[in-house]
Amino acid sequence: MPITETTGAVERPRFVSGSLLRHVCVMAGTGAIGLIAVFAVDLINLFYISLLGEKETAAAVGFAGVVGFFHASLCIGLTIGIAAVVSRTVGAGRAVDARRIATSSLVLMTAASVVVGSGTAFFLHPALHVLGAGGETARLAQRYLAVTVHTLPLLGLGMACSALLRSIGDARRSMTVTLAAAFVTAVLDPILIFGFGLGLDGAAISAVVSRMVLAGIGLHGVMVKHRMLGRFEAPRLAGDARALASVAGPAVLTNLATPVGAAFVTHAIAQFGPSAVAGAATIDRLSPVAFGLVYALSGAVGPILAQNLGAGQYRRVQEGLRDSLLFMVASVAVAWLVLALGQGVLIRAFSAEGQAAELIALFCTWLAASFFFSGGLFVANASFNNLGHPLLSTFFNWGRATLGTIPFAWWGSHHGAAGVLIGQAVGSSIFGLLAVVVAFRLAAKLARQEPSMKAPALALAPVLDAPVAPTSAHGDAAALATPQPAAVTGPAASAGAP
Repeated sequence: MPITETTGAVERPRFVSGSLLRHVCVMAGTGAIGLIAVFAVDLINLFYISLLGEKETAAAVGFAGVVGFFHASLCIGLTIGIAAVVSRTVGAGRAVDARRIATSSLVLMTAASVVVGSGTAFFLHPALHVLGAGGETARLAQRYLAVTVHTLPLLGLGMACSALLRSIGDARRSMTVTLAAAFVTAVLDPILIFGFGLGLDGAAISAVVSRMVLAGIGLHGVMVKHRMLGRFEAPRLAGDARALASVAGPAVLTNLATPVGAAFVTHAIAQFGPSAVAGAATIDRLSPVAFGLVYALSGAVGPILAQNLGAGQYRRVQEGLRDSLLFMVASVAVAWLVLALGQGVLIRAFSAEGQAAELIALFCTWLAASFFFSGGLFVANASFNNLGHPLLSTFFNWGRATLGTIPFAWWGSHHGAAGVLIGQAVGSSIFGLLAVVVAFRLAAKLARQEPSMKAPALALAPVLDAPVAPTSAHGDAAALATPQPAAVTGPAASAGAP
């Protein structure tokens, strides 16, 4: 569904008609392949590193992964804003604005990535110390990150292009962007780590090349295939930035909550030694691959809900939320079963022993079930971001990362490394359940308004050109998200993302 170059028109938005469950399955399925490919990069790295038989090296990858998690969360938060705003603009039939916003979004993503990458490089040593890394493990983690941290702009650019492709419904090409990058890593890792004997340095170089491929293929899809980028208009950049920030700002804050919680858990587990850290690192990399369909829902549901919202089809928004949750439950059940049955193979594959093996077995047997609730939170956050309540997602994610993680993990730490993970799972499940309840109530309230709405897309049209009140980012989010029904735009200060 490209935006035409000559007329500025768009084809009929893909998600405003047809089976919603099918749209969810296709978007989540193709998105999951791409996401699994991205997460498989880290898992493959850890797998080959584990074959070296050095616990300190595997633990170093674990600590480096926490820092990388902050970077990925920042980029994902920004892409949520990009996908939401561009999808709504496309759904409202405003192709010229959509192309301009797409261009501005890539400029802003690159700038943010450069700043964050440079800051991370400067504060790398103290950051690893706070996480609990010390001695040889800290030295190895710092060496790995010293190579990869400067390519954060490439990662951000590639992820932004993937989000733009999703926003117009080209899930297949969006998947190809990330799949190609993962393929490069899968090929280069064994060659560099073992063939050239570079070890951890080889894994870092492989990650850099993978990011270059991610950005290159993503830009080709956006610029050449779909011609989604308009002329860069510097005078409009500030306005576009405010429009994107109204969703991306809360989404970034929301996404940063998860690595904050992960950092506390890593710090709590570090006291039990490199083996425990290596086990937790394996779980952290295994779970997004095993539950790739669930992780993909946050990006898949957004464009579906946003296009129907932009078209004023509010009942389809409610149905889309319901179908997404049904899809999530089925996905988690299958993944949990596979993990439980295959845990022995996984433990042997990653050469896990002692505490590392015990933690992996615990996750595969019991803790994987917590993804029923984590998946609910992902879906709920996607709905909050696209229904004009981004700060709700921020509230639930930070609640999970703080009240749902710190006290539970702290209590669990008195019972060993396993207790830390159990506590984290229990606390996270509570907030996931609450988020689903709130999301359904908001969707039901929105659906009741549909009969009285007239020409909603027209009401959306002037939003991006309207003056922005500097004191109310929440109001901007609501204005962009809805065709101005008071009951929907009102409490956007309620909250936002996965």
